[in-house]
Amino acid sequence: MKRCVLATLLTTACASHKQALLTPSSAQQRNQDRQSINAVDAGDGDYEVKLLRARLDADPRDLKTRLELAHRYQSLGFPEVAIEHCRLACERAPESDEAHIALAKMLRDDGRTSEGAKVLTDYTARRPDASAAVWAWLGLIDDAAGAGKAGEAAHRKALALAPSRDDFHNNLGYCLLLQNKKKEAAEEFRAALKLNPASVVATNNLAAALGEGSPKEALQRLESVSDPATAHSNMAAVLIEAGRYDEARKEIDLALGYNRQHSAALNNLAFVSLLDGKPAEVKAQERAVKGWARVPRAWHRLWGSSAQSDRPATNSGTMSASQ
Repeated sequence: MKRCVLATLLTTACASHKQALLTPSSAQQRNQDRQSINAVDAGDGDYEVKLLRARLDADPRDLKTRLELAHRYQSLGFPEVAIEHCRLACERAPESDEAHIALAKMLRDDGRTSEGAKVLTDYTARRPDASAAVWAWLGLIDDAAGAGKAGEAAHRKALALAPSRDDFHNNLGYCLLLQNKKKEAAEEFRAALKLNPASVVATNNLAAALGEGSPKEALQRLESVSDPATAHSNMAAVLIEAGRYDEARKEIDLALGYNRQHSAALNNLAFVSLLDGKPAEVKAQERAVKGWARVPRAWHRLWGSSAQSDRPATNSGTMSASQ
């Protein structure tokens, strides 16, 4: 749920580097960015950067190497340098799906989600025959930008091109859930699970879609993919989103009965106390867990195993889509 699910940002950056780099907003500033690239490229002592730069110097049109270099700069905390390399990749390979997806993702990761969506919107307008992956990423970035209707259209286009992709069904369902179209969303999550019954993300999302109307089935779904404390905590998140605070507190109490240190349940307790004004009291007693294996939070790559390098991992929770 947008209010209940907490996500951890894994990106890091060096403040001193960011201060020296400017966000491109004009032709003049683009030139300044290119100068920043040259300065960083010349002075950076990173061994992997040197190897990639050498390969790129030998063949400036090597798209794969340029994108690898962009990702390396991003990991080192140089987002503008990374973005500019992706822009150069798009300029040198204007028909490359991979380059335009990389640029859109870099912009999104830098907090410039609307710019990322525009990159792919313009690209698909020029290339209506773009791959399903392009449409899928356009849908995801539109979702992140709050453009639900545009995102839904892009997700449906991706599914039309690749109807057997469970992750595409899940992502369309997630988009519909964000628009509060729970019945339609549940249909898409069920379709995803029919194709991939082991999908933890689709299972959690289906539980979110079912939670308010079918809480018993929702809890059963959650219990099928997680330990009992996590299942009850996630069910609490669903109920909090529905405004059913007393029921949510009961689920939190059950979660903490299995694990008094369960961080998500404690966070949900603190959150519901802010909403209903009641104390964040822990009433649960530690109980023995029978028939359950204590398992860590499930992580799942929505984009499948055949191309995992292109398919980002997502954190478990009641609602999830590719990030």
